Amino acid sequence: MKHKDTLKHITALLLFGSNGIVASRITLSSYEIVFTRTLIGALFLGLLFTASRQKVRFWSNQSHALYLLLSGVSMGASWMFLFEAFQQIGVSIAILAYYCGPVIVMLFSKILFNEKLTAAKVTGFFAVLLGMFLVNRQAFLQGQLSWGLGYGILAAVTYAFMVIFNKKATSITGLENPLWQLLTSFVTVTIFLVLRQGLSIHIEPQNLAPVLLLGIVNTGIGCYFYFSSIGNLPVQTVAILGYLEPLSALFFSAALLGESLGFLQLVGAGLILGGAAFGELFHPKPSPILKK
Repeated sequence: MKHKDTLKHITALLLFGSNGIVASRITLSSYEIVFTRTLIGALFLGLLFTASRQKVRFWSNQSHALYLLLSGVSMGASWMFLFEAFQQIGVSIAILAYYCGPVIVMLFSKILFNEKLTAAKVTGFFAVLLGMFLVNRQAFLQGQLSWGLGYGILAAVTYAFMVIFNKKATSITGLENPLWQLLTSFVTVTIFLVLRQGLSIHIEPQNLAPVLLLGIVNTGIGCYFYFSSIGNLPVQTVAILGYLEPLSALFFSAALLGESLGFLQLVGAGLILGGAAFGELFHPKPSPILKK
């Protein structure tokens, strides 16, 4: 059973890693892409949830319901920022900026969850900062930081809020959790889109296949595989496997989009992913002298 859950989890992460590749085939604005993605994904998960006849727990705890709604708003904002970054600076650099999110979660966890801020977490944080400098070194030195990088960083910050709020909604689990998140994300993106341009979205015939692929497969099936497997796997396994998403995104962008990173950028990518992994996974054993 655990082998099956591991396979589902890996599949979900690879699907998430290919989001930028699929989005590059869609000639809609980033906001319209996220609108169609959340709409189709929410409908797909809604059908699965209805077919499974699971009990609705959303109304049983008002504070947890509020946290989940806030998590959904954060997810919608994060995806809009991320897909705008994809379009402006490419998949590889955007995904590296986005993956600063786990480190931001580590820092906030000290305040919100009273988790100990260890030396490993601090080291990981500074490694990520150095990595971001190396990845964007030329822009930093020339004072030409782009809006695209800003969108990537905002995607990371809102990702962190998504994770933090979701961690507080402990009573709403299973398929119901991503369903409410996607529904709330859809409402958030819809409101933004209406205020920005109205709901006049024209999907060209050549966009239909990648739009459906992103909505049904990458979002609907991806979220179902991810959330249905995560509860059955050890926390350490989930943390380690989580790095398949950014690594696969870098691989896909190089192989399918022809994006490449220079030597210093590759070093920076290693520092970002390695720093995040070190801060999250390294737990020093207590000294035997201190044991009771």
